[in-house]
Amino acid sequence: MKIEKECEVCVLSQAKRVCDILKLNKQQSEDILKIASLHISKFNPNFSPPQNAYRFYEDIANYLGVEDIYKEFKKESSRNAKKLISICEEFLQNAEDELYCATKIAVVGNVIDLASQVQYNLKDELINIINTSFEIDDFEKLRDSLKKTKNLVYLADNAGEEVFDKIFIEVIKKFFNQIDVFYFTRGAPIINDLTFDEALEAKMDEVAFVVDSGVKTPGFILENANENALEIFKNSDLIIAKGMGNYECLSEYNGYNIFHILKVKCVVVANALNANLGSIICKKA
Repeated sequence: MKIEKECEVCVLSQAKRVCDILKLNKQQSEDILKIASLHISKFNPNFSPPQNAYRFYEDIANYLGVEDIYKEFKKESSRNAKKLISICEEFLQNAEDELYCATKIAVVGNVIDLASQVQYNLKDELINIINTSFEIDDFEKLRDSLKKTKNLVYLADNAGEEVFDKIFIEVIKKFFNQIDVFYFTRGAPIINDLTFDEALEAKMDEVAFVVDSGVKTPGFILENANENALEIFKNSDLIIAKGMGNYECLSEYNGYNIFHILKVKCVVVANALNANLGSIICKKA
Protein backbone atom coordinates (compact mmCIF):
# COMPACT_ATOMS: atom_id res chain seq x y z
CA MET A 1 0.00 0.00 0.00
CA LYS A 2 1.49 3.33 -1.10
CA ILE A 3 1.46 6.54 0.90
CA GLU A 4 -1.31 9.06 0.16
CA LYS A 5 -1.51 12.83 0.53
CA GLU A 6 -3.73 12.44 3.60
CA CYS A 7 -0.84 10.68 5.38
CA GLU A 8 1.01 13.99 5.63
CA VAL A 9 -1.67 15.36 7.95
CA CYS A 10 -1.41 12.20 10.03
CA VAL A 11 2.36 12.56 10.44
CA LEU A 12 1.95 16.17 11.57
CA SER A 13 -0.68 15.03 14.07
CA GLN A 14 1.74 12.40 15.36
CA ALA A 15 4.42 15.06 15.77
CA LYS A 16 2.05 17.22 17.83
CA ARG A 17 1.09 14.18 19.90
CA VAL A 18 4.77 13.56 20.71
CA CYS A 19 5.05 17.12 21.99
CA ASP A 20 1.91 16.83 24.13
CA ILE A 21 2.63 13.40 25.62
CA LEU A 22 6.25 14.24 26.44
CA LYS A 23 5.30 17.74 27.65
CA LEU A 24 7.99 19.38 25.52
CA ASN A 25 8.70 23.09 25.81
CA LYS A 26 7.88 25.59 23.05
CA GLN A 27 11.31 25.43 21.37
CA GLN A 28 11.41 21.65 21.41
CA SER A 29 7.88 21.49 19.99
CA GLU A 30 8.77 23.87 17.18
CA ASP A 31 11.87 21.81 16.37
CA ILE A 32 9.87 18.56 16.31
CA LEU A 33 7.34 20.06 13.89
CA LYS A 34 10.21 21.25 11.67
CA ILE A 35 11.64 17.72 11.64
CA ALA A 36 8.21 16.39 10.66
CA SER A 37 7.79 18.95 7.88
CA LEU A 38 11.24 18.16 6.50
CA HIS A 39 10.45 14.44 6.34
CA ILE A 40 7.06 15.05 4.74
CA SER A 41 8.73 17.05 1.98
CA LYS A 42 10.93 14.03 1.21
CA PHE A 43 8.26 11.30 1.29
CA ASN A 44 8.62 8.74 -1.49
CA PRO A 45 5.24 8.12 -3.19
CA ASN A 46 6.32 4.56 -4.02
CA PHE A 47 6.81 3.64 -0.36
CA SER A 48 4.23 2.61 2.23
CA PRO A 49 3.34 4.99 5.09
CA PRO A 50 5.51 3.09 7.64
CA GLN A 51 8.48 3.07 5.26
CA ASN A 52 8.22 6.83 4.87
CA ALA A 53 7.49 7.71 8.49
CA TYR A 54 9.93 5.64 10.54
CA ARG A 55 12.95 7.88 9.87
CA PHE A 56 10.94 10.75 11.32
CA TYR A 57 10.68 8.91 14.63
CA GLU A 58 14.36 8.02 14.58
CA ASP A 59 15.22 11.71 14.15
CA ILE A 60 12.90 12.69 17.01
CA ALA A 61 14.58 10.12 19.28
CA ASN A 62 18.02 11.41 18.27
CA TYR A 63 16.95 15.02 18.83
CA LEU A 64 15.63 14.23 22.32
CA GLY A 65 18.51 11.89 23.13
CA VAL A 66 16.07 9.12 24.07
CA GLU A 67 16.08 5.69 22.43
CA ASP A 68 12.47 4.81 23.30
CA ILE A 69 10.43 8.01 23.44
CA TYR A 70 7.19 6.26 24.41
CA LYS A 71 8.60 3.83 26.96
CA GLU A 72 6.43 5.02 29.85
CA PHE A 73 3.31 5.28 27.69
CA LYS A 74 3.81 1.70 26.56
CA LYS A 75 4.10 0.48 30.15
CA GLU A 76 0.90 2.31 31.02
CA SER A 77 -0.88 0.81 27.99
CA SER A 78 0.04 -2.70 29.12
CA ARG A 79 -1.07 -1.99 32.69
CA ASN A 80 -4.43 -0.69 31.47
CA ALA A 81 -4.90 -3.68 29.18
CA LYS A 82 -4.26 -6.13 32.04
CA LYS A 83 -7.14 -4.57 33.99
CA LEU A 84 -9.51 -5.92 31.34
CA ILE A 85 -8.37 -9.56 31.41
CA SER A 86 -11.17 -10.66 33.74
CA ILE A 87 -13.80 -9.06 31.48
CA CYS A 88 -12.28 -10.81 28.46
CA GLU A 89 -12.37 -14.14 30.31
CA GLU A 90 -16.04 -13.58 31.13
CA PHE A 91 -16.84 -12.90 27.47
CA LEU A 92 -15.04 -16.10 26.48
CA GLN A 93 -16.88 -18.19 29.06
CA ASN A 94 -20.24 -16.97 27.77
CA ALA A 95 -19.40 -17.08 24.07
CA GLU A 96 -21.20 -19.42 21.69
CA ASP A 97 -18.03 -19.54 19.59
CA GLU A 98 -14.95 -19.10 21.78
CA LEU A 99 -12.48 -18.81 18.89
CA TYR A 100 -14.57 -16.12 17.18
CA CYS A 101 -14.83 -14.21 20.45
CA ALA A 102 -11.06 -14.50 21.00
CA THR A 103 -10.42 -13.13 17.51
CA LYS A 104 -12.48 -10.07 18.39
CA ILE A 105 -10.62 -9.70 21.68
CA ALA A 106 -7.40 -9.56 19.66
CA VAL A 107 -8.87 -6.66 17.69
CA VAL A 108 -9.62 -4.75 20.90
CA GLY A 109 -5.94 -4.15 21.59
CA ASN A 110 -5.51 -2.65 18.16
CA VAL A 111 -7.16 0.57 19.34
CA ILE A 112 -3.97 1.33 21.33
CA ASP A 113 -2.25 3.25 18.56
CA LEU A 114 -0.36 6.52 18.86
CA ALA A 115 0.09 6.58 15.08
CA SER A 116 -3.69 6.89 14.66
CA GLN A 117 -5.45 10.24 14.36
CA VAL A 118 -8.40 8.80 16.30
CA GLN A 119 -7.91 7.74 19.93
CA TYR A 120 -10.27 5.34 21.73
CA ASN A 121 -11.26 4.36 25.26
CA LEU A 122 -10.04 0.80 25.75
CA LYS A 123 -12.80 -0.50 28.03
CA ASP A 124 -15.55 1.04 25.91
CA GLU A 125 -13.99 -0.47 22.80
CA LEU A 126 -13.82 -3.93 24.37
CA ILE A 127 -17.58 -3.95 24.94
CA ASN A 128 -18.29 -2.32 21.57
CA ILE A 129 -16.12 -4.69 19.53
CA ILE A 130 -17.47 -7.84 21.18
CA ASN A 131 -20.94 -6.71 20.07
CA THR A 132 -19.88 -5.64 16.56
CA SER A 133 -19.62 -7.77 13.43
CA PHE A 134 -16.51 -7.80 11.25
CA GLU A 135 -17.20 -5.57 8.24
CA ILE A 136 -14.87 -7.78 6.21
CA ASP A 137 -15.39 -11.22 7.70
CA ASP A 138 -13.06 -14.00 6.58
CA PHE A 139 -13.14 -15.62 10.01
CA GLU A 140 -14.34 -19.02 8.75
CA LYS A 141 -11.47 -19.06 6.27
CA LEU A 142 -9.15 -18.32 9.20
CA ARG A 143 -10.64 -21.18 11.19
CA ASP A 144 -10.15 -23.54 8.25
CA SER A 145 -6.54 -22.39 7.86
CA LEU A 146 -5.85 -22.99 11.54
CA LYS A 147 -7.00 -26.60 11.17
CA LYS A 148 -4.23 -27.19 8.62
CA THR A 149 -1.52 -25.11 10.26
CA LYS A 150 1.59 -26.34 12.08
CA ASN A 151 3.67 -23.14 12.04
CA LEU A 152 1.90 -19.85 12.69
CA VAL A 153 3.61 -16.45 12.49
CA TYR A 154 1.80 -13.81 14.54
CA LEU A 155 2.94 -10.27 13.73
CA ALA A 156 2.58 -8.12 16.84
CA ASP A 157 1.71 -4.44 16.70
CA ASN A 158 1.44 -1.99 19.60
CA ALA A 159 2.43 -2.34 23.25
CA GLY A 160 -0.65 -3.22 25.29
CA GLU A 161 -2.01 -5.37 22.47
CA GLU A 162 0.11 -8.28 23.66
CA VAL A 163 -2.31 -8.76 26.57
CA PHE A 164 -5.14 -9.47 24.14
CA ASP A 165 -2.88 -11.32 21.70
CA LYS A 166 -1.94 -13.72 24.49
CA ILE A 167 -5.60 -14.50 25.16
CA PHE A 168 -6.18 -15.11 21.44
CA ILE A 169 -3.14 -17.39 21.12
CA GLU A 170 -4.16 -19.35 24.21
CA VAL A 171 -7.56 -20.04 22.63
CA ILE A 172 -5.97 -20.94 19.28
CA LYS A 173 -3.75 -23.49 20.99
CA LYS A 174 -6.68 -24.82 23.02
CA PHE A 175 -8.45 -25.88 19.83
CA PHE A 176 -5.40 -26.50 17.62
CA ASN A 177 -2.68 -27.91 19.85
CA GLN A 178 -0.59 -28.97 16.85
CA ILE A 179 0.31 -25.35 16.14
CA ASP A 180 3.64 -23.74 17.03
CA VAL A 181 3.19 -19.96 17.28
CA PHE A 182 6.04 -17.57 16.46
CA TYR A 183 5.29 -14.13 17.88
CA PHE A 184 7.18 -11.46 15.90
CA THR A 185 8.10 -8.15 17.55
CA ARG A 186 9.77 -5.02 16.22
CA GLY A 187 13.55 -4.95 15.96
CA ALA A 188 13.88 -1.61 17.80
CA PRO A 189 11.66 0.91 19.61
CA ILE A 190 9.44 2.76 17.11
CA ILE A 191 6.36 4.77 18.13
CA ASN A 192 4.53 2.58 20.69
CA ASP A 193 5.13 -0.72 18.87
CA LEU A 194 5.99 -3.81 20.90
CA THR A 195 9.64 -4.84 21.20
CA PHE A 196 11.19 -8.21 22.01
CA ASP A 197 11.98 -7.35 25.64
CA GLU A 198 8.46 -6.02 26.21
CA ALA A 199 6.97 -9.24 24.84
CA LEU A 200 9.10 -11.25 27.26
CA GLU A 201 8.03 -9.00 30.14
CA ALA A 202 4.43 -9.84 29.20
CA LYS A 203 5.39 -13.55 29.32
CA MET A 204 4.41 -14.13 25.72
CA ASP A 205 6.97 -16.92 25.74
CA GLU A 206 4.44 -18.94 27.77
CA VAL A 207 2.27 -19.30 24.66
CA ALA A 208 4.63 -18.67 21.73
CA PHE A 209 8.22 -18.52 20.55
CA VAL A 210 9.03 -14.81 20.76
CA VAL A 211 11.02 -13.62 17.75
CA ASP A 212 12.86 -10.33 17.29
CA SER A 213 12.02 -9.66 13.63
CA GLY A 214 14.83 -7.15 13.14
CA VAL A 215 12.33 -4.87 11.41
CA LYS A 216 12.57 -1.28 12.65
CA THR A 217 9.57 0.18 10.80
CA PRO A 218 6.07 0.43 12.36
CA GLY A 219 4.89 -2.35 10.07
CA PHE A 220 6.51 -5.61 8.95
CA ILE A 221 8.66 -5.22 5.84
CA LEU A 222 9.84 -8.66 4.80
CA GLU A 223 13.02 -7.42 3.10
CA ASN A 224 14.12 -5.79 6.37
CA ALA A 225 13.70 -8.89 8.54
CA ASN A 226 16.74 -10.58 10.01
CA GLU A 227 17.83 -14.02 8.76
CA ASN A 228 16.10 -15.95 11.54
CA ALA A 229 12.77 -14.16 11.17
CA LEU A 230 12.92 -14.40 7.40
CA GLU A 231 13.37 -18.16 7.50
CA ILE A 232 10.51 -18.65 9.98
CA PHE A 233 8.21 -16.36 7.98
CA LYS A 234 8.87 -18.11 4.68
CA ASN A 235 8.33 -21.57 6.21
CA SER A 236 5.09 -20.67 7.98
CA ASP A 237 1.71 -22.13 7.04
CA LEU A 238 -0.26 -19.12 8.24
CA ILE A 239 0.46 -15.48 9.12
CA ILE A 240 -1.79 -13.38 11.35
CA ALA A 241 -0.90 -9.71 10.91
CA LYS A 242 -2.21 -7.33 13.54
CA GLY A 243 -2.90 -3.68 12.88
CA MET A 244 -2.83 -1.05 10.15
CA GLY A 245 0.95 -0.77 9.93
CA ASN A 246 1.33 -4.44 9.11
CA TYR A 247 -1.53 -4.18 6.62
CA GLU A 248 0.06 -1.16 4.93
CA CYS A 249 3.35 -3.04 4.53
CA LEU A 250 1.97 -6.45 3.54
CA SER A 251 -1.19 -5.70 1.55
CA GLU A 252 0.57 -6.12 -1.79
CA TYR A 253 2.44 -9.32 -0.92
CA ASN A 254 1.47 -12.46 -2.81
CA GLY A 255 2.25 -16.10 -2.14
CA TYR A 256 1.68 -16.08 1.62
CA ASN A 257 -1.36 -17.19 3.62
CA ILE A 258 -1.92 -13.89 5.46
CA PHE A 259 -4.90 -12.81 7.52
CA HIS A 260 -5.16 -9.16 8.57
CA ILE A 261 -6.89 -8.44 11.89
CA LEU A 262 -7.37 -4.76 12.69
CA LYS A 263 -9.57 -1.81 13.49
CA VAL A 264 -9.77 0.78 10.70
CA LYS A 265 -8.53 4.04 12.21
CA CYS A 266 -7.73 6.22 9.20
CA VAL A 267 -9.37 7.20 5.92
CA VAL A 268 -6.46 5.99 3.77
CA VAL A 269 -6.67 2.44 5.11
CA ALA A 270 -10.48 2.60 4.97
CA ASN A 271 -10.32 3.46 1.27
CA ALA A 272 -7.73 0.75 0.57
CA LEU A 273 -9.95 -1.85 2.23
CA ASN A 274 -13.19 -0.38 0.87
CA ALA A 275 -14.40 -0.36 4.47
CA ASN A 276 -15.85 2.19 6.88
CA LEU A 277 -13.76 4.20 9.31
CA GLY A 278 -14.03 2.57 12.74
CA SER A 279 -14.94 -0.87 11.38
CA ILE A 280 -13.22 -4.08 12.44
CA ILE A 281 -11.63 -6.39 9.89
CA CYS A 282 -10.68 -10.05 9.59
CA LYS A 283 -9.43 -10.28 6.03
CA LYS A 284 -7.59 -12.92 4.07
CA ALA A 285 -4.99 -11.30 1.84
